[in-house]
Amino acid sequence: MKSEQTHRRARRPRRIFGAVAVATALAVAVSACGGGSTDEPGGIDISSGSRHVNLAAYATPKPGFDKIIPAFRETPEGRDIGFSQSYGASGDQSRKVARGMPVDVVNFSVAPDVTRLVKAGVVDDDWEDQHPHKSVPFGSVVALVVRQGNPKNIHTWADLLKPGVEVVSPNPGSSGSAKWNLLAPYAATSDGGENPQAGLDYVRELVRDHIKVQPKSGREATTTFQQGQGDVLISYENEAIMLARRNGEAPKSQRVDYIVPADTFRIDNPVAVVNTGDDRAAARTFVDYLFSPPAQRLWAAAGFRPTDPGVMAETRADFPGDIRRLTTIEDLGGWKTVDKELFGESGAITAIYDEESGS
Repeated sequence: MKSEQTHRRARRPRRIFGAVAVATALAVAVSACGGGSTDEPGGIDISSGSRHVNLAAYATPKPGFDKIIPAFRETPEGRDIGFSQSYGASGDQSRKVARGMPVDVVNFSVAPDVTRLVKAGVVDDDWEDQHPHKSVPFGSVVALVVRQGNPKNIHTWADLLKPGVEVVSPNPGSSGSAKWNLLAPYAATSDGGENPQAGLDYVRELVRDHIKVQPKSGREATTTFQQGQGDVLISYENEAIMLARRNGEAPKSQRVDYIVPADTFRIDNPVAVVNTGDDRAAARTFVDYLFSPPAQRLWAAAGFRPTDPGVMAETRADFPGDIRRLTTIEDLGGWKTVDKELFGESGAITAIYDEESGS
C-alpha cells in the first residue's frame, strides 16, 4: 500500500467544536477524574479499597467499565481494590500518560497509542503477549448511525457521498475512533488495500464535501449527533447500539437507526498494564478479569463484541447484521504500516485533512 505523495510536515487537522461538545467533554473529565463514584449498581463505592488502580481509557468504553468495575469489586480478587478513572480522546489520553500522568492500566482505541507508551518506557515491549487476543479484551465494528426511519436512505459507504449528506466523525488528530471510521470506507473502496488510490479518493471526497463537524473524540461525536448535527454518524457498533436502546426514552429528534455495512472493519481496543504503577499486581488482576467469561458477557451486554469465541457465540444474536467482508488492521499490513502511510505526519490521510484545513 503506497501513501499519497506528500513530504511536508502535516499539522494537526482542523477541529470544529460546538459548545455542547465542549461542555460534555468537561463534564466527563470532571466525573472521571474525581476518583470514582458511589452511584454504581449495588451501591458499590468503586473509589475505596486498601489497594488502588488508576484507569486511563478512551471515552467510548465507559459504559462497559461502568458494568465491569462493580462486578470485579464483587469478586474475592477485586473486593479490596478501589478505582480512579479518566476518560478522553484516545490519542490525548496516551500523550498524557507518556508525559507522566499517574496510571496503572490503560485502554486505548488503537494499538499505536499503547506503542507510544512503550517508547516512553512506561509499558513493557511484550504487552501484546501478556494477555489473550493480543491484549484486546473487547472490540466492535464500524457502523453508520442515521436518524430514525433513515430519511437519507443510507445503506452503503457510497451513500455517504450523496449530495447533501452531512457526516459526523471525530478528528483523527486526537481520536482513535476516527482512524477506525476512515479505515472502514478506505478498505471497502480500495478492495482491501489493493487499490489505495481509490480508497484515498473516497476519503478525500468524504472529508472535503461531507464531514462538516469534527469533534475531538468518539463520545463527543455521538453527543454532537444527538444534538441534531449531521445526517450520519460514523461510529463504533457499540455506540450505535447504545443510542438505539435509548430510543424509547429519547425525544423524537434524537431517535436513531443504525446500519452495519456489509463491508466494514473490525475494531480492536487494546489494554495494557503500566509498568510504573504503584500496584502492578492489582492492575494485572484487574486486566486478567477483563478476559474472563463473566466480564466478556458484561462487555457484550454493553454492546461491545467480546473477544472470547465462546462468549461471542453465546451473544451473537445481540449483534445483528450481514457482514460479508470484515477487514482487519492486519489485512492492511498492521498498525505500524497503516499509521506511517495513512495517519503519520507524512501520511496520506493526514495530508488530506491538512489540505482541507488550509494549512
